[in-house]
Amino acid sequence: MAISRAECLALDVDDPIKHFRDEFVLPDGTIYLVGNSLGAPPRTTMAAVTRTVEEEWAGRLVGGWNVSGWYDLPLTTGDRLAPLIGVGPGQVVVGESTSIAIVKAVSAALGLRPDRRVIISDLASFPTDRYMVEGLAKALGGYEIRDLRDGEDLGEALSGALSDEVACVLLSQVDYRTGARHDTAAVTARVQASGALMIWDLCHSAGAMQVDMSEADFAVGCTYKYLNGGPGAPAFIYVHPRHQAEAEHMLTGWHGHAAPFAFEPGFRPADGIRRFTVSTPHVLSYAPLNAALDIWERVDLAAVRAKSMALTSLFIDLVEDFCAPYGLTLISPRDPERRGSQVGFSHPEGYPIMRALIDRGVHGDFRAPDVLRFGFAPLYIRFADVYDAAATLAEVLEKEHWRDERYQQRLAVT
Repeated sequence: MAISRAECLALDVDDPIKHFRDEFVLPDGTIYLVGNSLGAPPRTTMAAVTRTVEEEWAGRLVGGWNVSGWYDLPLTTGDRLAPLIGVGPGQVVVGESTSIAIVKAVSAALGLRPDRRVIISDLASFPTDRYMVEGLAKALGGYEIRDLRDGEDLGEALSGALSDEVACVLLSQVDYRTGARHDTAAVTARVQASGALMIWDLCHSAGAMQVDMSEADFAVGCTYKYLNGGPGAPAFIYVHPRHQAEAEHMLTGWHGHAAPFAFEPGFRPADGIRRFTVSTPHVLSYAPLNAALDIWERVDLAAVRAKSMALTSLFIDLVEDFCAPYGLTLISPRDPERRGSQVGFSHPEGYPIMRALIDRGVHGDFRAPDVLRFGFAPLYIRFADVYDAAATLAEVLEKEHWRDERYQQRLAVT
């Protein structure tokens, strides 16, 4: 028998990080299991945005670039974020999007290995990773993309793919559909032993667990999922200090120039991590992110990870108990150590099932072709929420609410 709801309520009482829930805005009647897609806003977000607009912009106008520190936001925000991925100051810069960060990281890696012409990509990663590599290889010419196939054992696949032709490897730490988690230390060591450079995509892991990128060559990630930076929040890129003096990427924008306001006719890269900035910071987008980082500076990531494993394990147990007759198949690793902070189940009618579930207050999302995806943000998801979500899913399946015609039409964003 699965755990009872009363037992879940008792777990919530004993939860050492339960107090963080009160720091987020969550609509009444909503169980929000989409923190792996867009995190909930901190309560301080609105005040932070208002302050940026009213005091800094309206109050200081163009003076905000100096007086309010706008110009250095990519660096100061990067230093605040760095501990969340296990690295130090001067190693992370925040700006642009994850897609742009991928271009910066991969092009820099290729420049550091000019005699190698193979890029290893993973078809299980979020598609934009592969798309950006494809476009980059086409633009530069002469590069081969060697794909790891979805479903392959990573160790065996890398053993077959790595050679002295490989310049770099780009992988996601956590699979965006299944939540499967890679051992970053072991994979990084294997890739670097071959002479290639290791680039990690942390979009589905930063803020959900302890992350240690101190031995990786590069890492990229977004800040709008578990880090609660808001829709369209700026992305980050980490560059190991051993590469910062030599690494040059192809997006040589003015903000990464050694002397931006000298307005020189040719590009000259800045020293250190600043050379990985590109364009004028989107100042208003930094306000919500820094409001969220005020919270993250007080969070014990070990406690977050412990709760994440407990929440996802509980959800798997409850769904398999409540929904056994209805054709759901677990696609996530059953071992919590091998899982991120999300769970995926497949079902042939996954899309209408998710639509019906959302209409009943339980928010997950759908990923083609048949994946119902549930993300668990430990700072604001409760054990009782997990129980109620599984019970509601069982009701949707048992009563076949998903057969309603309105759920058959796909929305633009799934």
